[in-house]
Amino acid sequence: MKLKLLPWAAVLFAVISMSFLEKQHKPTLFIIGDSTVKNGQGNGANGQWGWGSLIGQYFKLDKINVKNRALGGTSTRTFYNNPKLWQRVLDSIQPGDFVLMQFGHNDSSPIVDTLRARGTIKGNGDDYQEVYNPLLKQHEVVYSYGFYLRRFVKNIQDKGATAIICSPIPRNAWEGNQVRKSDYATWAKEAAQQANAFFIPLQDQVIAQYETFGKKKVETEFFDPKDATHTIKAGALLNAKLVAEQLKAQTKIGLKKFM
Repeated sequence: MKLKLLPWAAVLFAVISMSFLEKQHKPTLFIIGDSTVKNGQGNGANGQWGWGSLIGQYFKLDKINVKNRALGGTSTRTFYNNPKLWQRVLDSIQPGDFVLMQFGHNDSSPIVDTLRARGTIKGNGDDYQEVYNPLLKQHEVVYSYGFYLRRFVKNIQDKGATAIICSPIPRNAWEGNQVRKSDYATWAKEAAQQANAFFIPLQDQVIAQYETFGKKKVETEFFDPKDATHTIKAGALLNAKLVAEQLKAQTKIGLKKFM
């Protein structure tokens, strides 16, 4: 009798093991970026919201984890180089995961100053600049905005995960009836193409909506009147919706089945 029961016991064990492995391999969508992706603690305490804090509603959270690891004030350089930021995310990435990134608003800051020292070289080139960082009190090699994006992508792909670059959302800055565009969107697209990453033209998507709504509506309903960069909840909801639509439309990314 014991010998006859063994095959069934093996089958039962295999089923339980497969079920356990499926639960263990639930993928994660990591989101990284600056304060336009996660503002403060991500709870809207100051009235400002980043779109990464609201995008989870578009996902089947029983099928995929959504973790917003963005931090206000960061640039590609400071997020990448801070071991408490990128390295912690990188250590958590498993094969089959996804990493969605949006930077650019702080990369235009000074490369060397005594406040934040977070700027990057403009563009998507391989040029670099050797500087003394007064905050870290050490020498540092600073690269371009696009170079850091490509570094993120390389790290992600080496872990067997999928990298997605978003161009930065536009500021509430107008020239007549048109929203001012940023060169960082162009460089983000170039970096994505060179690194073989997926790209979401978020700047263009948002601008199309803003220009349809008109300057007055955008200024009063999507932004804090005293802040041309950070969105209030309605603005973040719009941005999250546009990102989600792109993630779903670009089926090769592989996120549609979790949405």
